[in-house]
Amino acid sequence: MTPSFRKFFDRWFLTISALGLLAVTPSTSKSAEIAPQSLMQNGFHSMYNLDFSQATQDFDEWQKQHPQDPMGPVAHATALLFAEFARLGVLEAQLFVDDKSYEDRKKLTPDPKIRDQFQNQLAMGDQLAAAALLKNASDTNARFAKVLSLGLRSDYAALIEKRDLAALNYTKQGREDADLLLKEKPDAYDAYIALGVENYLTGIKPAPIRWMLQMGGMQTDKLQGIEQLQKTADHGVLLAPFAKLLLAVAAFRDKDMNKGCNLLRGLASSYPKNPLYSRELVRCH
Repeated sequence: MTPSFRKFFDRWFLTISALGLLAVTPSTSKSAEIAPQSLMQNGFHSMYNLDFSQATQDFDEWQKQHPQDPMGPVAHATALLFAEFARLGVLEAQLFVDDKSYEDRKKLTPDPKIRDQFQNQLAMGDQLAAAALLKNASDTNARFAKVLSLGLRSDYAALIEKRDLAALNYTKQGREDADLLLKEKPDAYDAYIALGVENYLTGIKPAPIRWMLQMGGMQTDKLQGIEQLQKTADHGVLLAPFAKLLLAVAAFRDKDMNKGCNLLRGLASSYPKNPLYSRELVRCH
């Protein structure tokens, strides 16, 4: 892999991790249906507010109440990795808008205990998802647990271990499962972010790189990606805030300050305990 192509993959996975990390679908099995203001929703809301302790408590309680639901341990793994990324400072939107900030970023030093907990939770979720899909191949909850698990593995491989090709392989597998999920349930709006992130972030690359990615089975339509992200932003149950954040970053990259600032103001109002949004609003003054 050439240095320029490697830099592209590094940046691509970094953006996916911070903005698309929490891609979860509200389409669940009957035994663990996510109701309004459920522990699962509360846990993700806490993560958006950077309250990882409360998020973990909610996800642990969800696991106790729904021990066969793969989303329990996968959501727990999400909280672990998201907290680690927050600690390491990779959630700053400036990294995604300004190339120099990305190139000058500090080397990441992961916590080995968090790594082990993260991997154990993913392994548990993978086992539960496989068992559920063996019983019912149309189980959309289990299908998305696979999508999220693969996405988290991709994030860790790219950002922590710097294994770009392994991360790309995880991402492709996850997108294939997301396609299957949306065929089963087209109104699983949170899942559209998995497609939108791939389309947008590859679609903004120069034509030669887009061609190479297409040859590898990637989707590279920028406009379609924005439409898919907008579906999640407008109708998503758990992932709408992250879709809005990615749309804000896209707006800033396109010099559309009005759209980007309006999206950030809405996020800052909804999640006042998350300083990321308020810090990024400085660019709007």
